[in-house]
Amino acid sequence: MSEREGTFCLVLHSHLPWLAHHGNWPVGEEWLYQAWAHSYLPIADLLRRFADEGRRDVLTLGVTPVLAAQLDDPYSLRAFHDWLGHWQLRAEHAATLWRGEPLLADLAAREHRAATRALGDFETRWRHGFSPLLRSLVDSDVVELLGGPLTHPFQPLLDERVRSFALRGGLADTALRTGHRPAGIWAPECGYAPGMERGYAGAGVERFLVDGPSLRGDTSAARTVGESDVVCFGRDLEVTYRVWSPKAGYPGHAAYRDFHTWAHEVGLKPSRVTGKHIEPSGKAPYDPALAADTLRVHVKDFVDTVVSRLRELRAQHGREALVVAAYDTELFGHWWHEGPAWLEGVLRALPEAGVRVTTLRGAVAAGHVAGPVELPASSWGSGKDWRVWDGEQVADMVAANTELQQRLLALDLSGAGRDPVADQLVTEALLALSSDWAFMVTKDSAADYARRRAREHTERFDELAGLLRSGSPSGAERAAVFRTLAHPFGHVDARAL
Repeated sequence: MSEREGTFCLVLHSHLPWLAHHGNWPVGEEWLYQAWAHSYLPIADLLRRFADEGRRDVLTLGVTPVLAAQLDDPYSLRAFHDWLGHWQLRAEHAATLWRGEPLLADLAAREHRAATRALGDFETRWRHGFSPLLRSLVDSDVVELLGGPLTHPFQPLLDERVRSFALRGGLADTALRTGHRPAGIWAPECGYAPGMERGYAGAGVERFLVDGPSLRGDTSAARTVGESDVVCFGRDLEVTYRVWSPKAGYPGHAAYRDFHTWAHEVGLKPSRVTGKHIEPSGKAPYDPALAADTLRVHVKDFVDTVVSRLRELRAQHGREALVVAAYDTELFGHWWHEGPAWLEGVLRALPEAGVRVTTLRGAVAAGHVAGPVELPASSWGSGKDWRVWDGEQVADMVAANTELQQRLLALDLSGAGRDPVADQLVTEALLALSSDWAFMVTKDSAADYARRRAREHTERFDELAGLLRSGSPSGAERAAVFRTLAHPFGHVDARAL
């Protein structure tokens, strides 16, 4: 087309809490390995292929430091390699059990091929961990990398000293792993409190994400925040929710593979969604051809939606507009089996429809910045406020986290050299403050696991703090024990707090 329709930015937020050594099934390490196999491997492969084609600024990729740490961790790498081998074996077993049932037998063969490809990919491109691969994607400019605070805490509920420590530490961690200090961040849960932009500016953060309602729905351009030069981008919910919303979206279509229905005898998912109110025993077998036909329809529908939205915004504002769609990376492949193929289809079709596809960095360079704006206290959670992380269901956890921060800040962590006890207790405090635990409780998703995790890290912190205060020689021994369970950030220096 001779005239560009406008600009589209896809933002993916990659995050899981620290799971290594903390349970297995149904939450724990299995969660990590499923997301790794079904989302991180295929999306990294897609981005590598785009880079090989010479594509630049394809999408904006957020990777939280705590996730990157797990994808680099030697224990996790070994355990995931074993998991991939077991995936192959499960598929072989399924082929035997499902012989004589054409769709299921075909699914078993497909699973075996997918497991074999994943194992080969992992043994070559991932053998030294995620960071070398991620660095190659950043170096090639196929993605813009977003960072964030160390353990993904809900920042508005943090003491300012803890907030700054977590953010600066997270940016430093990403720089160590990739050689690039991110200029943008995915603020955990898109959580914002008035004035936080000043801390961002002080940490060198130039841009961050908020949800559309934070900009009162006017997401057609990025905006400078308050009196700062820091820029915020808002999710366009009209477009974003076309894919995934609290109530609907493409992944729930009857033809797609059902996430929730397991054939436990082989550990595979054999069914398609079939219908929202159909029991697992009544669901139809997954049919890849039917899913592929549906996928083509949904790629076209999304492209048409983006183009229509850009035209609507141009007519409304009298200028070329911006649309930002943002999702959890884990939606694509882990939660939605067909998601990676949908991503590739959309990212190839949008430029053909006359849409500039770029990163947040590219949108700034293209002039999609207006401002300033005063942002309200907000998030991307239910109600677009803080209720998921600060509501009645988690009031006890909020109080416990506040008291934990007070105990942390009351400690004397200064010293002539680094102290492994102090470093580990700070790590435990940060892990206890992860936003995931309150989210899981509020949403009643493995709530017992989430409460246990928050409590365990707090108890480890308190034990180490007592040993530190008393000068007990057993402090180093206990810190070493806890490091075998959770040691994501070797560079964390308690003295910086």
